[in-house]
Amino acid sequence: MFFKWHNSFYKGACHFLYFPMDTISKIFGISYPVVSGGMAWCSGWKLASAVSKAGGLGLIGAGSMHPNVLREHIQKAHKATTLPFGVNVPLMHPEQEALMNVISAEGVKIVFTSAGSPKKWTSFLHGHGIVVVHVVSSAKFAEKSEEAGVDAIVAEGFEAGGHEGREETTTMALIPSVRKATSLPLIAAGGIATGEQMLAAMALGANGVQIGSLFAASEESSAHPHFKKAVVETGEGGTKLVLKKLAPVRLIKNDFFRRVDDAESNGATAEELKEMLGKGRAKRGMFEGDLVEGELEIGQSASLIQEILPVDTIFKKLIQEYNDALCRLKNSRLD
Repeated sequence: MFFKWHNSFYKGACHFLYFPMDTISKIFGISYPVVSGGMAWCSGWKLASAVSKAGGLGLIGAGSMHPNVLREHIQKAHKATTLPFGVNVPLMHPEQEALMNVISAEGVKIVFTSAGSPKKWTSFLHGHGIVVVHVVSSAKFAEKSEEAGVDAIVAEGFEAGGHEGREETTTMALIPSVRKATSLPLIAAGGIATGEQMLAAMALGANGVQIGSLFAASEESSAHPHFKKAVVETGEGGTKLVLKKLAPVRLIKNDFFRRVDDAESNGATAEELKEMLGKGRAKRGMFEGDLVEGELEIGQSASLIQEILPVDTIFKKLIQEYNDALCRLKNSRLD
């Protein structure tokens, strides 16, 4: 394993501490094995470029973008930084072909795909010299992704925000299972918002982490300030997975959530739930700031987020927490 010196000084048994420069860092050309989730309505060019400047891999979330909007965000990210960044494309997007054409034409070198089979686009992206990473929620889909030829995998646990797999497997159970199923570089996601959790994910077999909710509530996130404030105010148990007959999604418990939750409890059909959801509900909540009737997608780690911070400060805090936890564990060996 390669290491990067961190210039912090710990007053105790550990002095100068290390942060791992593992497979993920080398694949993406980044300093720290930390990826910001490509979140719809939150992950624009400002967030992506800020994460990349801080030493991680920033992702532009194409899920909420039309092709012309994505092109604008990519071009602005290129102007903001020469460091690597990527784009996340949900494969349920109705304009996915146009999005992929924009990505290849604009010189993006890293693409994360999700919510579908990576088979359709992996060869196309590889043909344009693009690294392909696919998001999975089970060991079975990790194996299928490896067969499709992707370069790395994100294994996302049930704790994550937004749309989830139907398996409802927690990150702590999922990462070891996926690690056994595939030899590909593995990024852990779901419920991670602290350096201690990063260290735990790597102890379970991950080579890096993808963090969503923490960056969704950052200063550079394109989410509405009202949504960010709601994230900070969300306590333990303040989110729940709903709309399981459509596409399961984790939401903050607001008025819209409670109506959907009650309808599901009373046996609402998929069509009835679809009618309740309507169109533009996530945009209304996360981008426009309607905390009553909007869809407020966030992960369980919201309860760990205490304030809205700039990305650079978030990174320094994550790295310090990681190194402090590593230091504490150094002398905790069981004999």
